[in-house]
Amino acid sequence: MSPSSTKGLKPGRALPPGLVVRTGKLVWTTLWHLMMSRLAPRDASGAYVRPASQFRHTVSSEPDNPYQPAIDRYRLIIGYGCPWAHRTLVTRALKGLEETIPLWIASPSPNEGIWVFDTNQDAAGCRSLPELYQLAQPGYRGRSTVPVLWDTQTNTIVNNESAEIIVILNAAFNRFANHPDRDLYPPDLQATIDQWNERIYHSVNNGVYRCGFAQTQAAYEQACQELFSTLDDIDTILATQRYLCGDRITLVDVRLFTTLFRFDVVYHGLFKCNRRRIQDYPNLGPYLRDLYQFPGIAETGNLEAVKRDYYGNLFPLNPGGVIPLGPDPAELLKPHDRHQLSTALS
Repeated sequence: MSPSSTKGLKPGRALPPGLVVRTGKLVWTTLWHLMMSRLAPRDASGAYVRPASQFRHTVSSEPDNPYQPAIDRYRLIIGYGCPWAHRTLVTRALKGLEETIPLWIASPSPNEGIWVFDTNQDAAGCRSLPELYQLAQPGYRGRSTVPVLWDTQTNTIVNNESAEIIVILNAAFNRFANHPDRDLYPPDLQATIDQWNERIYHSVNNGVYRCGFAQTQAAYEQACQELFSTLDDIDTILATQRYLCGDRITLVDVRLFTTLFRFDVVYHGLFKCNRRRIQDYPNLGPYLRDLYQFPGIAETGNLEAVKRDYYGNLFPLNPGGVIPLGPDPAELLKPHDRHQLSTALS
C-alpha cells in the first residue's frame, strides 16, 4: 500500500458510522423477522394472524359427555401475565369457583420461550406446558398456550380456548359455585354479548396484538385505527350505561377488562397503541376502575407479572429487557362513580 493510499487513516480509528448503522440494521432486521415468524405468524400483508386453539371439548352433565362437573376434578392452568388466561381467572372469581377448580400456575421462560410450571406444584408430573400438551396428545405439534382446562381424571386437556372456557365456568359448575345465580351469559343477552365479543375480539383483544406484532407499516396503521375506533365507540356507549350490556356484568365485560387492565401498562408503549391511554377516556377509564374494584376481581390481577412477562420475555419487541417502573397501580383504586348509572337505570 502506497503512502498516499493510507493518507487520512489513523491507528485505532472506528469504522465509518454509516457502515456500522447499515450493517447493524441488516443483521437485526433479518433476525427480527426470523424471531417474529416464530412469535407471531403473519399473512402476506405483514398482519398478525393468531393460530386457532386445538382442544375444544366442554364440561356438562349430559349423560354421554365424558367431562362431568365435579369438585377438584379439573385444574385451570393460567399465567398471570396473559390476558386470555386472566379472563378465565376473573370468571372463576365472579362465579366463586376457587374451591371447586384449583389453579396450576405457569410463567414464561425468557430463555426457553415456553411456559414453565412453578416449582412448588405437581402439574401431572410435567415441568413445562409443552410436556403437558404431549401428555394429553402424544405427537402434538401445535402451540402450547394458556389457559388450559385440564382433567385430572383422564389426564387430558378439555379445552384451551379462553372464550369457551369462560362459558363453561359460567354454567357447568353452578351447583358447586358460591355465586350460582350470577349469570354472566344470560339467554336474553346472548345475542348482544356475541355481537360485542366479535367486534371487541378482532379490534381490541386481538387488535392490540395486531398492532404490536405487525410487520409492516400498513398492517400496523390499519390495526391501530380499528382499535381506537372501537374504543371511541365503547367510550360513547359507556356514557349512559354502566356495563356494555346494561346494568349487569357479563362475559363481554370480562373479555374487555383483561385487555384494558394491561393497556396503559403494556400495550400503550410496547405495542405502539399510543394514540391515547385508557385512563384519558372520560368513560372507559372509570369503567376499568369500576370493574377492577368489583369484589373478587382485583385479586386476579398482577401488574408486576404483566410487566415482567411482556417486557422481560418479548425479546423482539424489547431486546434490552428493561422493565418500566410505571404506571402507578393506585390509579385503579381511584373513585369511579359509575354506580350512579345503575341507580339511574333501576
